[in-house]
Amino acid sequence: MLTQAEFEAILQRYLDGRSQPGEAQLVEKWSEQLGLEENLVLSLDQHEEVRAAMWHKIVALTGGESTPELVQEEAPVLSRPLAFWQQPVVRWAAAALLVLGVGLGWWLPQRQAQVAATIASQWVVKTNRIQQQQDLVLADGSRVTLYPGSTLKYRAGLTGGRREVLLMGQAYFKVAKNPARPFLVYTDKVVTTVLGTSFLVTAYTGKAAKVAVREGKVAVQARHGARLDATPAQPAVNGVVLLPNQQVVYTDENHSLDKILVEEPVLLVPHPLEFKKRPVPEVLAALEKAYGVNIVYDPSRLRECTITIAFDNESLFEQLDVLCKALNAKYKLANNAQIIFESNGCKSTY
Repeated sequence: MLTQAEFEAILQRYLDGRSQPGEAQLVEKWSEQLGLEENLVLSLDQHEEVRAAMWHKIVALTGGESTPELVQEEAPVLSRPLAFWQQPVVRWAAAALLVLGVGLGWWLPQRQAQVAATIASQWVVKTNRIQQQQDLVLADGSRVTLYPGSTLKYRAGLTGGRREVLLMGQAYFKVAKNPARPFLVYTDKVVTTVLGTSFLVTAYTGKAAKVAVREGKVAVQARHGARLDATPAQPAVNGVVLLPNQQVVYTDENHSLDKILVEEPVLLVPHPLEFKKRPVPEVLAALEKAYGVNIVYDPSRLRECTITIAFDNESLFEQLDVLCKALNAKYKLANNAQIIFESNGCKSTY
């Protein structure tokens, strides 16, 4: 009798491209004959319902007894990035039964129409296959800019207590405010939760995951073990909260969330940046306010430092470069999105 482990192994070999002689041809031949609509995705509950029904029938036909353990995750999981998983799970079930020499006549007529209708009403999968960014508007009014080669998956009406989407690739989100229904973005590495704000998520396979904030406040957690009721107001213990011009980077190597500044901080608060013989701490405070950053320095070393300087269209880091050159000082970026400004003091004014 075919065991459950053998049953799973046949399917996994196909997914991994390691089918034994004859297995792949049988799977693909049966898959082509079913004729269901392409690119439909079952919810996790329906996925497991199919697998459970499939396995019980296999056991009955082969004379054995077994009960599969059904694992139900708390949050949606990303579809496996292989072509076969993009087929309806009904095809997956049918292919497995064909390998076993069993038909779908016992189950398919009763469930085929129902499953297809349910899938179509529940999930939307958008993939940007062109070289330009694509703009999407979700049911709640949120706007998403999907970058080339990226895929976004979500329920058509964003139903449920949480507004949830799944991302592979890169997308910029401008989320409609709704404190009663948090908006969650799942990637394979992190979960981002907002109530309404603008941010960029980068989640390409095999690369570090990044979340960068443009407006508002964002809470980010590692995907594994994420606390889904966490919010920016009440973040998870192991999560981080990001403010504008901050980003978090998560890599597989260290499994940690590192909060740093974005590569190019943008001006958040229009502020005059012209100074005539003003104390340097006053200049640094103006830059902090304009860009929403935290600049750490030793006040005692800058007590006698004044400067005359004007900034125009330079970036934050260019402005700091000019300031450091004038004062013979230096700066460096530090953890927790800080800027460390180092000076040996001033013997004269500038």
